Amino acid sequence: MTTGTRLIAIVILLRFELYTSAATLKPETIAAWDAYLQAANDKMQARLQPGAHFLWLDEAPDRAESIRTKGPYIAPAVKEIPRKVPSGLIHDWLGVGFVPNTKIEDILRVVRDYDRYKDIYRPGVIDSAFRRTDGMQDFFFMRLANRSVVAKTALDTEGVSSYTRVDDTRWYGVSNTTEIREIDKFGTEEQRTLPPDEGTGLIWRLSSFTRLEERDGGVYAELEAIALSRDIPAAFRLFVTPIVRRVSRDSLATSLHQTKVAIDDLTLRRAQETQ
Repeated sequence: MTTGTRLIAIVILLRFELYTSAATLKPETIAAWDAYLQAANDKMQARLQPGAHFLWLDEAPDRAESIRTKGPYIAPAVKEIPRKVPSGLIHDWLGVGFVPNTKIEDILRVVRDYDRYKDIYRPGVIDSAFRRTDGMQDFFFMRLANRSVVAKTALDTEGVSSYTRVDDTRWYGVSNTTEIREIDKFGTEEQRTLPPDEGTGLIWRLSSFTRLEERDGGVYAELEAIALSRDIPAAFRLFVTPIVRRVSRDSLATSLHQTKVAIDDLTLRRAQETQ
């Protein structure tokens, strides 16, 4: 077979094995995820200490200028991504961008407008709703779908986010899913919602860290997106891992672009109202 035909065959087999067979999230996978997420939280807290770099882009010269002039930077946040853990994979990607002529409050207004997620982040988010606010925490719902990978599967997710002011020019946010339930055969008469931690294992857990700093006539935004999924069978891992990395990179790039479009729209509407 040609390389292209062989790759297609591998992907089809992987989809059958990985995404249509039933699975249950294992305790050792949860333990590995919890340990990884704790380490990521510790790194975030370290950035808040005196003398530390709040933004990744300030850890090396000229990164900020490159982001302003060349556009967003998207890459694995650490080495060996996706990272193999017992019966699972951890995906950890960093996206960095610059939004000119805006304020942090404009960005927060967009990212905290959970009811509009289904409009801003379509077609990946097909439904969304704000639940409630409890102190510094926002609770929200999202229904996710990835029709390019799973034709008739969706995920109902419950999440919680918090945004904290560091000083006059810096904020950071933390977001985690509290529950993910797969909808099997979504959109058909056989549609059913599975218990948490059961299903294809396309996504078991989601978390993110957001860092915002206002300077240079706009806002630098850094988003670290972390996900836990089912493992790729060893026989396919070498061939499929590059595809997983490309899809992860493209998904984060799309999310950053959609957020910027929503911010630009908000800025335009506000300017028109003041005319």
